[in-house]
Amino acid sequence: MTELSQFFSDLVRAETRLYNAVDARLREQHGLALGQYELLQIISGRNGCRVLDIVRTVGITVGAASKAVDRLEEAGWCRRRVNEQDRRSSLLTVTPAGARLLARARPTFEQELSERLAGVASERALDQTARVLATLRAALERHQLAE
Repeated sequence: MTELSQFFSDLVRAETRLYNAVDARLREQHGLALGQYELLQIISGRNGCRVLDIVRTVGITVGAASKAVDRLEEAGWCRRRVNEQDRRSSLLTVTPAGARLLARARPTFEQELSERLAGVASERALDQTARVLATLRAALERHQLAE
């Protein structure tokens, strides 16, 4: 039987180290933090993206998401515009400069992940792990919504 405290520790430490490695590579090669990369990915992948969509996707507070979007906007990588259907919120879009940065950074992101995961497990084992983590994430998100 798996010791859950060890599983938790390994999961968190592996995530932290992987995140830090990818973040360092993106900062070095593109001047872009991994958190910024992730937000640009979310915004570019969702037509009519709102700060609330980022909150729900990433699991951070509205204040944290809004400040992060402010920084993207200050850098010239995203833009807010009035949401005509709900004037209390803004719609986010990636600017052309943000899209170019994202296009340059995406291969770096993928390459760093590939290098860090190479030889760790078979493709089949990685696929299975990905499915387990996706299931765990969904369960945790459902649990959080029920609270």
